[in-house]
Amino acid sequence: MSEAAVMSVPRLVITDSAAARIARLAEQENNPETMLRITISGGGCSGFQYGFSLDSTASDDDRVFAHAGSRVVVDEVSFDLLGGAVIDFVEDLSGAAFQIRNPNASSSCGCGTSFAI
Repeated sequence: MSEAAVMSVPRLVITDSAAARIARLAEQENNPETMLRITISGGGCSGFQYGFSLDSTASDDDRVFAHAGSRVVVDEVSFDLLGGAVIDFVEDLSGAAFQIRNPNASSSCGCGTSFAI
């Protein structure tokens, strides 16, 4: 992937905590190219739902965002609903998970993985 594919001015913010978790996952995968892929699909209790997976390649229509050596990749269609969001990794008494604070969402579900526009 070229450096031009990695956007230096983020329209998707990756917190230090999320970057550290992505780096840990890449280490566990034994692949420094490992990125967190975020997708949005129809469904969930609020209309749209977030999907998280690990990926080591980006397509031509993907946007890649970097912070602290870790990368998040989002397809163009999903990015239309994610622009300006903050990607975080939170560990608390309920467990540990990636969380998205999406300014485009008009409401979200208590589970934190679905939202409405």
